[in-house]
Amino acid sequence: MIIGILIVFAIIAFAVDLAVRKILERVRVQRRLREREQALSVSLRLDFSTEARTLKRVEVSNPVARILCVDDEEIILDSFRKILVLDGYSVDTVQTGQEALGLIQTRPYDFVFTDLRMPAMDGVELAKSAKHMRPDVDVVIITGYATVETAVECMKSGAMDYVQKPFTEDELRAFVRKALIKRQDQIGRRLQPRVHITQGTEVGSVPTGEFFIPGGVWISKGHCWASLSEGGAVRVGLDDFAKNLIGRIDAYEMPKPDVVLRAGQPLFAVRQGSRQIQFSAPVSGRVVRVNRGLPEMKQGAGVSPYHNRWVCEIAADNLSTEIATLKIGSAAVALFQEDIGRFSSLMRDVTKSDRPGDVADNTLRIGVLETVKDDLWDQVAKNLFCKSD
Repeated sequence: MIIGILIVFAIIAFAVDLAVRKILERVRVQRRLREREQALSVSLRLDFSTEARTLKRVEVSNPVARILCVDDEEIILDSFRKILVLDGYSVDTVQTGQEALGLIQTRPYDFVFTDLRMPAMDGVELAKSAKHMRPDVDVVIITGYATVETAVECMKSGAMDYVQKPFTEDELRAFVRKALIKRQDQIGRRLQPRVHITQGTEVGSVPTGEFFIPGGVWISKGHCWASLSEGGAVRVGLDDFAKNLIGRIDAYEMPKPDVVLRAGQPLFAVRQGSRQIQFSAPVSGRVVRVNRGLPEMKQGAGVSPYHNRWVCEIAADNLSTEIATLKIGSAAVALFQEDIGRFSSLMRDVTKSDRPGDVADNTLRIGVLETVKDDLWDQVAKNLFCKSD
C-alpha cells in the first residue's frame, strides 16, 4: 500500500516537474522574442552613418550568427532585418557594395547576403572582394534571375549559395538555417597543419581537425602506414594525411592474396565515384591476407585509419633493408608537414591557372578532394600519393 502511494507521488512529481519545465521554456522563448522585438525597434532609431551612410544595425544578445545584407532596395533590407532578427540573428544592412567592404574589414560577420544586380558594384564583384579580404566569411547571392548561368556565376565568385527573390518569411528562415548548418559543418571539417605522435593507435586525445601518427608506425612517402602484426607480417593501410584529404571512400580495390610484388609497385586503390587513387606497396613480399571487413567499418572525421583498419598483410622479403626507406616518429611528422605545404601550394597554383582572377577556396579541410575537378584530383594523386620509397 505504502509503495503504491509512493509510486503515485513519484509519477505526480515527475508530471509536475515536466509541466514546470515546459512553462519556463515557453516563458524564456517569449522573453527572448520580446528582447529581439525591442532591439529591432530601438536600433532603427540609432545613427550609424559614421561607419556607413546607409547602415542600419540590429544587434541581439547571443546571436545565432552575424549577418550583413547588401541590396539597393530598402524593402528587401527591411525584410531581412525583420525576419532574421526575430529568429535570433544580428543583422547589419547597407545599400552599396562599397559600404559593405568597409564593414567587412572591421566587423566579425559570419555571412554576407548581397544582391546580384546593383549599380556601381554588383554582387559578383562584391563576393570576390569579400572572400579576398575575409576568406572565412560565407557569401550568399540574392537574385531575381535564378538560372543555371546565374548559379555558375555565383559559385565562381566564391559564394556558397544563392537565394531567389521574392521569398516568403518561411523560405528565408529555412534557407538561412540550412546555410548555417552548412557553415558549421565546414568549420567542423577544417584541418590545422599540426601533426601529433600519439601513444596508441586510436584517436584518443588528439584534437579534432589535426593530423596524427601513432608511435611505432612507419609511414611511406606515398602515405601508406605499416606496422608489424602479431604473426610477424607487415600490415599496410591508408595514413591519416591521405584519409583526411580524400574524405569519402566509396570502395577499396584490394590486392589479390598470394600476389608477390616489390616495394613501389601498385598495391591497392581507393575509389570515390568514378575516380581512384592508386597506392604503392611500402615493402616487398607476398600478400598473405586482405581485410575484407574494411569497407563496412565506420569512416569519416574522428575515426582513426590505423589499428584494425589495415588493407592487407604482407610477408616481407627484405624488411630489414626496406624499413630504412620508411618514416617513423619525427621523420614521419616532417613528411606530413612537407606534404601539407605541397598540397596547399598545389591547390593555389592549379586554381589560379584554371580560373585566372577567380577566388580560390584553399582552406585545408577534411574531404577537400571531394569537391575538386578531375585534373586537380589527378595532380594530387600523382604528386602526393603515387610515390614510391
